[in-house]
Amino acid sequence: MSSDQDHLKETETEARFEFKKEESSAFKTEKGLTEETIRVISEDKDEPEWMLERRLRALKQFQQMPMPTDWPGQPDLSEVDIADIVPYIRPDIETRGGAEDWDDLPEEIRDTFDKLGIPEAERNALSGVGAQYESEIVYQNMQEQWEEKGVVFCDMDKAVQEHEELVKEYFMTKNVPASDNKFAALHGAIWSGGSFVYVPEDVTVQMPIQAYFRMNSEGMGQFEHTLIIAEENSEVHYIEGCSAPKYSHFNLHSGGVEVFVGEGAHVQYSTVQNWSKNTYNLNTKRAIVEKDGTMEWVSGSMGSKATMLYPSSVLKGPGATDNHITIAFAGEGQNIDTGAKVYHNAPNTKSTIESKSISKDGGRTNYRGLVHIADGAENSSTSVECDALMFDNESTSDTMPYMEIQESKVDVAHEATVGKIGDEDVFYLQSRGLDDDDAKQMIVAGFIEPITEELPIEYAVELNRLIELEMEGSLG
Repeated sequence: MSSDQDHLKETETEARFEFKKEESSAFKTEKGLTEETIRVISEDKDEPEWMLERRLRALKQFQQMPMPTDWPGQPDLSEVDIADIVPYIRPDIETRGGAEDWDDLPEEIRDTFDKLGIPEAERNALSGVGAQYESEIVYQNMQEQWEEKGVVFCDMDKAVQEHEELVKEYFMTKNVPASDNKFAALHGAIWSGGSFVYVPEDVTVQMPIQAYFRMNSEGMGQFEHTLIIAEENSEVHYIEGCSAPKYSHFNLHSGGVEVFVGEGAHVQYSTVQNWSKNTYNLNTKRAIVEKDGTMEWVSGSMGSKATMLYPSSVLKGPGATDNHITIAFAGEGQNIDTGAKVYHNAPNTKSTIESKSISKDGGRTNYRGLVHIADGAENSSTSVECDALMFDNESTSDTMPYMEIQESKVDVAHEATVGKIGDEDVFYLQSRGLDDDDAKQMIVAGFIEPITEELPIEYAVELNRLIELEMEGSLG
């Protein structure tokens, strides 16, 4: 490929994420978080009284909880002032709950998702797709063949109205309660949008379901909620993409994810998050896995100013399995604090955690993890592997694993490595005809391969390209 073609490819990839649109909203709350704000959001969504009550309880819990400040090496959150955030922006579209045809969307929103490649992805290899712009879903569609089998894929606001009993039973009750942490409480108070997925017993959704979340406005917060219920012996792969343009003022992303994996079911949750460097990414994600069920987390985190993200799984039933594969990238001025938590609460359970991190130009990555094996969870096993790659002496990579082992009949393994890109490796690749940059990019591509091979091809290519751009310092 010629250098001109290379430049065009880079420009197109950057343009997919760095562009921004003029704000156009049908409804927008004032900055800050008050009881009146919560009531206004709930009224605008025409929610049942029980949901408003849950929001108000979460608000009180948020107000009572201190900001986390005493974790060793945690990202600096002093800039995060909720009073300076716009918590809710409803985009200006005619159809509440999302259009079913791309052509029904306003041109500026349609153009946004065209640039991100969402319609093309839907046509090529997806069972269903949803797209959120600001605080609400603007497009949602599910292939008819899965609807006929009872699979539900809709936005959370619609689920509250049309699948009320399921949502009332599962929404922030037994998986991620608002009392879990300060940002879970914030999320419970002002959540908006997100995805609801229900897969009936013995149904395998053979192609992935995708949702894409885009923050466009400066100084806003996005608080989508994803609820996945996979009944006994079902299977589904949910893919999530996230991005935002760069502004001078900070943005906040505080999403919530709850996954329920039924007996013998299999759920894979894959996410590639490419937030801008003015975004604080503070999420709570958790799965409850029943007997012989399998949960897989595959995630790539980059771009944000600070990330605190630790997907967790509770292995509730005998034979339950959990696999985590994560990649984090930190450049100048970034502190990407990620990891995983696994709770072995039954015998014969198994977990694996594979964490990869890359830091350059003084950036910091950190693996922060917890593995808990309860008394009585005999014959359980866990393996944690953390690999870090640093580009220079100014960058930092830390590993903070924590093991709570209360049962003696278990198998526990942990391994951590930290290294720099070796001159010998670069020299060898240069001797094979590559220049310095291409040699380093090839080394990084090999380093993250365990993650990219778990993603659909278009996401694997995108993740590799995003990391290349981060290495070049091209993304804002």
